[in-house]
Amino acid sequence: MFRRFRGETLLCWVLGAAVILGVCGGCSPDQYKAKADKEVYGIIDAKWEDGFGNKSNYMIADSNAPVSPNDIEIEKIVPPSGILSLPQAVAIATAHNRDYLRQKEQLYLIALDLTLARHQFAKKWFGTIDASYTRNSANESVGSDSRVGFNQLLADGAQIGANVAVDWARFLTGDPSTSLGSVLTATASQPLLRGRGRKIVQENLTQAERNALYQLRSFARYRKTFVVSIVSAYYRVLQRKTSVLNAESSYRRLLESQKRLELEAEAGLASQSDVDEAKQQALSAENSWVQSQQSYEGALDDFKVSLTLPTDTKVELDPNELQKLETALTYEVDYTPESAIEAALNWRLDFATSADRVEDAERKVMLAADNLGAELNLVGSAGVSSTPETKVGRLQFHEGTYTLGLEADLPLDRKAERNAYREALISLEQQQRNFENDRDNIELEVRDALRALNAEAEGYRIQKMALELAEDRLEAQEMLFDIGQSNVRLLLDSEGALLAAQNDVIRSLVEFTIAGLSFYRDIGVLQVKPDGMWEELVK
Repeated sequence: MFRRFRGETLLCWVLGAAVILGVCGGCSPDQYKAKADKEVYGIIDAKWEDGFGNKSNYMIADSNAPVSPNDIEIEKIVPPSGILSLPQAVAIATAHNRDYLRQKEQLYLIALDLTLARHQFAKKWFGTIDASYTRNSANESVGSDSRVGFNQLLADGAQIGANVAVDWARFLTGDPSTSLGSVLTATASQPLLRGRGRKIVQENLTQAERNALYQLRSFARYRKTFVVSIVSAYYRVLQRKTSVLNAESSYRRLLESQKRLELEAEAGLASQSDVDEAKQQALSAENSWVQSQQSYEGALDDFKVSLTLPTDTKVELDPNELQKLETALTYEVDYTPESAIEAALNWRLDFATSADRVEDAERKVMLAADNLGAELNLVGSAGVSSTPETKVGRLQFHEGTYTLGLEADLPLDRKAERNAYREALISLEQQQRNFENDRDNIELEVRDALRALNAEAEGYRIQKMALELAEDRLEAQEMLFDIGQSNVRLLLDSEGALLAAQNDVIRSLVEFTIAGLSFYRDIGVLQVKPDGMWEELVK
């Protein structure tokens, strides 16, 4: 019977410990992941500013966070028509482009680091349970030692902690006695000199908060750059497609001229040399058509890769997007160099970060200077035990042990701290120069972008005039040739000039558009909308 009692006692003890461990085992991996997502996106939402653009397309694909109404949920498929509009192309790119996804993940990871930095000042609870079974020649016993408590770092540098330990033991042989006791322990430490004050103590948290803001700015600027790159690639593919159509039309016109000359030669109205020259021009035009088709197909495949679409996907881009450009573009640029630079210095997110990094360096100097001083801490502790035997809840505060004292670290050897302080001063000088260099480079970028925009605007206007002239010239040469007042060479030259003018005007249209987008991006006023497209923030 005693053996049964001993076995049942041991079994109950083991089951009890298992239940406690199971209850305290924590959340499942999916629950931890969901909590991390909720905290991270709460940080991002709180730090998102109006100047960053619409809050969309920033959540990573496997996130459990609630989906924003502005987020683009788009499958990696092509519309049934096989025609991709510009907004559809940008939406697919922001949903599936590998580099864009990496940028979203980097934003998430920086915000995740911030959650740990914030946790540094939270109460850190802990609980441990140790269980044992002991047997020797004289006795057999079971016991446990459990401990629960917390530690916390306060904003002013104080560290506090408290825990309760409970010891339990039961002898299974001999005298079946049981012992149960508890101990309450509390500690506190307050820096009085080095390491004292909110600015010093919270520096790591401050930097983590700012790093999250910097990464958010970087992501917002990346979105602008990314959208400009996708839009630019879209228009350039359409430009190549238009060049294919122009080359085909030119070839067919030259082929008609060749056939007409062959009929005239049979009637004795044209020479064989004129026919041969027309054939040569037609063959050259056919070759140009084939080459332009190959160039277009290669550019289209490259564009598919940027959208993370398979290269064998049957897709075409919408030619109506170029027609929209022709009706929407204006030659007037509303910015002067001075107003453009002012806008850039006000709105460029990377410039704002560059300015803030100077403040970071200044704080690092303050922190390094603080580390040079003496360390003096006020420390205290208390330890209280329970009454003997099994009255675990009765703590004998009147018989507790209480201590209060000072801990000092004199600045007798501060070589490492001295070097760190000097490095911080040099880093501050470097960061100030970096800020000045960033400002100069931004001014240079803006001036270059504005000059390029003005040049492309004027170039597009000139190319449109050149196209009208080439069309009139070809029409005139055809009329003169019909009445015998012109020759084959002039007619063929006019045809070549028309093809060149057609290609030049579409190229100039595309480059003018891209120059405008690049300019608005460089002065910081281009905003990304929820559908992935853009708009101008201010003028």
